[in-house]
Amino acid sequence: MKKQITLALSFVALLAAVLVVSCQKDAHVEPAQSSDVPAEVLAKIKAKGFSTEGARIVKGGYLVENDIILDDNTLNTESTSPNLRIAEVEQYRTSNLVTGLPRVITVKVTGLGTAFVQGTDLAISRYNALGLLITFQRITSGTANINIVGFYQAPSGGFITLGSAGFPSGGNPYNQISMNTHPNAYGTNPNVNYVGSVIQHEIGHCIGFRHTDYMNRAYSCGSGGNEGTAGVGAVLIPGTPSGPDANSWMLACSNGGNRTFNANDIVALNYLY
Repeated sequence: MKKQITLALSFVALLAAVLVVSCQKDAHVEPAQSSDVPAEVLAKIKAKGFSTEGARIVKGGYLVENDIILDDNTLNTESTSPNLRIAEVEQYRTSNLVTGLPRVITVKVTGLGTAFVQGTDLAISRYNALGLLITFQRITSGTANINIVGFYQAPSGGFITLGSAGFPSGGNPYNQISMNTHPNAYGTNPNVNYVGSVIQHEIGHCIGFRHTDYMNRAYSCGSGGNEGTAGVGAVLIPGTPSGPDANSWMLACSNGGNRTFNANDIVALNYLY
């Protein structure tokens, strides 16, 4: 079973208000029929560059491409910014980013076990070690910019969702990461490196990154196609390779272990932040 990273996209300027991408492990969120979705909505989904195959209505919006949720605000918002790409399998961002740099993003873990707290600290340390203009700090009280909470969901269609997050809105990071507490996701004794790697991925979505292999999800998931360019262009980052980008922290599906930034991820992060 493959673990897929589900992203909840939420931003006001293109993918901005509730887009969910899930980190799956040999997983697939079971699609319903496109006929569930009104024709005018399908047209908007297609116009954004996403596949309408298997699109269905879910809480908060419309599930497309098995792991992305688009809400009405996202579908009705025009994009004005280009996307970033690394090589043939691209380092790809949404049209919205976190602004007001330099900036400290606060993160709070609520109702989750020790492994999730330690995993959050690990993910934060990895970002902060890069010397970016955006840094992260875990807090235990008060209002955080990003809240990490749990949900409980069994495998479906051969995949299990590990976590979900969203895209920036109004210059702010998406405000929630949801982590699956089902035993089939991380086991009864979750590995901190594994949990931390998924949280690291979901933070990437929160600050505006889409999947590195958005052009072909089969690269990391074994199945699936192009996630679409969301109706905007792509810009190759100078100095990055022209071939597939293995082991990127933003690959659509998890390898079930410890995954952090590769050299091209660092180039992309420095380019944006």
